[in-house]
Amino acid sequence: MTAQETVTAYYNAFNQKDWAAMLRLVHPNVRHDSNQGATRTGKDRFSQFLKHMDDCYDETLTEIVVMTEPTGTRVACEFVVNGEYKKTDGDLPPATGQTYVLPAGSFLDVSEGLITRITTYYNLPLWESLVLGKQ
Repeated sequence: MTAQETVTAYYNAFNQKDWAAMLRLVHPNVRHDSNQGATRTGKDRFSQFLKHMDDCYDETLTEIVVMTEPTGTRVACEFVVNGEYKKTDGDLPPATGQTYVLPAGSFLDVSEGLITRITTYYNLPLWESLVLGKQ
């Protein structure tokens, strides 16, 4: 599987909420750099992150564009997050089932068919304004 195919399969699994399929596509020592907070290393910690996200959010990605560079090992993705905020997440605004549509992107490294790095970016102040009804 090419890097582009691996990442496309990863995001398809995300949209199907097939966490096991997502985890099969990540390296045991995957490095996950989320938009906020510390870097997580390892499939176990990434799995815990997925569980937390599933508890707090119901999200589907649309308008997914997957781009690779010439060596085929680094991938950039642009997408729109269509979500529902189900459960209050830490110090973020209270969850009351608010919905949001938010542009986001990610950068991934792929080696031997497995994702070794996932870095995701989105505009947190914009997300907060959306769930607070200020946008």
